[in-house]
Amino acid sequence: MELGMIGLGRMGANMTKRLVAGGHRVVAHDRSPDAVQAAAADGATAASSLDELKEKLAPPRAVWVMVPAGAPTEQTISALADRLDAGDLVIDGGNSNYRETVRRGALLAETGVDLLDCGTSGGVWGLEEGYCLMIGGPKGAVDRVTSIFETLAPEADRGWAHVGPVGAGHYVKMIHNGIEYGMMQALAEGFAILEKKEEFGLDLANVAELWRHGSVVRSWLLDLTARALEENPQLDGIAPWVSDSGEGRWTVFEAVDLDVPAPVITHSLLARLRSRSDDSFSDKLLAAMRNQFGGHAIKQTVS
Repeated sequence: MELGMIGLGRMGANMTKRLVAGGHRVVAHDRSPDAVQAAAADGATAASSLDELKEKLAPPRAVWVMVPAGAPTEQTISALADRLDAGDLVIDGGNSNYRETVRRGALLAETGVDLLDCGTSGGVWGLEEGYCLMIGGPKGAVDRVTSIFETLAPEADRGWAHVGPVGAGHYVKMIHNGIEYGMMQALAEGFAILEKKEEFGLDLANVAELWRHGSVVRSWLLDLTARALEENPQLDGIAPWVSDSGEGRWTVFEAVDLDVPAPVITHSLLARLRSRSDDSFSDKLLAAMRNQFGGHAIKQTVS
């Protein structure tokens, strides 16, 4: 089938490549002409504007929005609401707040356009490994674009699921990211303790590699930790500044609203906030892990 792709950052560009390789026709648009041309070189059809993107897609259209959460997503979906026709479909693959997604779904429904919210995990490794897709919205709309999800997922029958109505996909992804915060924090703190035990002279990369095989803490995050420590054992040049992109905060707020105790996720968020005014090995390793799985920028130390 064919799909419009709006937003050709690293993940959007990689998703476009995977879809084209899977036999789909992708009409690609981005504010950057260079990004559009790069997508065209990878086999996509270039569109220089939203109007051109609409013209190059046969109705009923399906358009995937892969732009930063917040104002960029709001502006893009509002612009699509003014252009798309009844029966068309919008997929928001970013990390939007689920409450905003519910509101946008209602806005689009007034024009006869369906909204699917697709929480997307996989980071910079999705092109090679496939993406985990958590999808909210009407079942009929999901059925229309099932082949898209099957192509982007690691396998056609796994790694993607329709989890509920509009908003449910982003809600599940929000909680996923909150859990991710806690898992990353535990790994970072454990290795910080190992690093501090100077009398044993522990090789942290070796320990991480050891734990990857047969241990109960083996995981993809541990795989990436081992990779980060192998590349830079002392984490030289990495500032202990750990950003957060919002989902952890939203998870904590939701836990409070629902009277659900979530101390691990809450403290992992607070640790990230504290990192911005302190110096620690665990925070450096958290920053390195975020770079490994998501390509997030590392703040360099000043020499």
